[in-house]
Amino acid sequence: MNRILACLAIASSLWCITCQPANAADRPNIIFIFSDDHCVQALSAYDDSRISTPNMDRIAKEGMRFDRCYVTNGICGPSRAVIQTGKYSHLNGFIRNGNTFNGDQQTFPKLLQQSGYQTAVIGKWHLGSTPQGYDYYDVLKGQGPYYNPPMITADVNGNPVTKPHVGYTTEIIGDKAMRWMENGRDKDKPFMLMFQHKAPHRNWMPAPKYLNWLDDIEIAEPETLFDDYEGRESPASNQAMSIASDMTDNDLKLTTPRGLTPEQLKTWNAAYAAKNADYLARRDSLTETEIIKWKYQRYAKDYLRCVKSVDDEIGRLLDYLDENGLADNTVVVYSSDQGWYLGEHGWFDKRWMYEESLVTPLLARWPGVIQPGSVNATDITSNLDFAETFLDLAGVEIPDDMQGASLVPLFKGQTPADWRKSFYYHYYEFPGAHSVNRHFGVTDGQHKLIHYYGPNHDGGEIDTWELFDLTRDPNELKSEANNPEYVGIRKRLTAELERLREQYDVGEDTQPARKPRPATRKRAKAIN
Repeated sequence: MNRILACLAIASSLWCITCQPANAADRPNIIFIFSDDHCVQALSAYDDSRISTPNMDRIAKEGMRFDRCYVTNGICGPSRAVIQTGKYSHLNGFIRNGNTFNGDQQTFPKLLQQSGYQTAVIGKWHLGSTPQGYDYYDVLKGQGPYYNPPMITADVNGNPVTKPHVGYTTEIIGDKAMRWMENGRDKDKPFMLMFQHKAPHRNWMPAPKYLNWLDDIEIAEPETLFDDYEGRESPASNQAMSIASDMTDNDLKLTTPRGLTPEQLKTWNAAYAAKNADYLARRDSLTETEIIKWKYQRYAKDYLRCVKSVDDEIGRLLDYLDENGLADNTVVVYSSDQGWYLGEHGWFDKRWMYEESLVTPLLARWPGVIQPGSVNATDITSNLDFAETFLDLAGVEIPDDMQGASLVPLFKGQTPADWRKSFYYHYYEFPGAHSVNRHFGVTDGQHKLIHYYGPNHDGGEIDTWELFDLTRDPNELKSEANNPEYVGIRKRLTAELERLREQYDVGEDTQPARKPRPATRKRAKAIN
């Protein structure tokens, strides 16, 4: 009997060993680098016509670039909640900015912690609640300014405390990440670091070292900068994100920014004062087209200057991994909370299911596993997949209630037979900033069907559809929803939309209708 019990004990021990994730030394570290409002048009691994981003490009050259990474809900906070939970907005409870994330629910950092990973989040959080599931957090208070940010971390008793900082926010976040990597983590454990930047979010305030960068360069204008919105339904005309009409003097740096130190303000004024004086002296004699062109150049250059600082900090981190022997066992992933309009359709901001904001950058490097320089141009991936991917990398079982899929097979160049062929999108924040109607839709990468619903700009209700042929009309300038030639395609997409809504357990949108904001000014009434 003793021999039998001994054998059972040994067998039980062996089972426990084999059912656990791999040893710490065998499990890769994970660094998730995240920026805010960064579009593929401003990342040279995708498009080198406006900027060079050598450090982001390095991740692509040494790893994989994904060309069809779609977001579930193209706005800051909801995107972050999706990544934490691996669930669509309607299930994780964070459907629009201004909500508060329920940190008590299941998240991937908690599951990584339970499996022996050390976890940290540094930079932008923007979820309204204190981070849970992290051994260390040091996050911006709210959206956070570009200069001298207050940041929230835990005190010696584990309670959140806000601390002031002096300097440029992108660089401060980089410094904190480097310090945690060097001195803050337990070097005997695998780690997961979320390294999250505010930039290049509005209002695009560059670092001192880049204030004059691009002064002598003219940035290429998108071909749809002067879009007239003919061929689409009313939402495209009724938005409030027009470069012509909705950019403020603060956005355009025609006013003096607040919150700078005297030294910072002196450097700032030295960069902008003369340029502003030149424009203001000429403004009354400029045509509307000339004013829009000037605004675009000012906006695009400041946006790109902010991206440049993020790229610098990524370079610092990659160099640290090399210099400390960590690169070979660290998976590095770069992405943004959604895409962005860098003048396309005459816009700034995001929110729409149109391509520029639906598609977000996704780059991944995993030495020895991902083929360097590879490109996945066809598989539909999503921020819905990130939580599952990080768990899979760590050898942690993916919960059944998560709604995405691990990207690890794609990292290995192997697309599962059941990989998604279509994608569901849902945006809820109307009435709200920038006045984009609530909408949901489906895309298969070739065609896209969008349904606008709910409260409208005029105080009534909207119930209308758009359908785009992305092969024939990549700029989405003409809806084919009522074109008889597309009846079959619309029927197929409608059925797929219904299937996905059922698959993802999407119920009716029961948000109370707030009072709508006034419709945007017409382009002819451009200001500044």
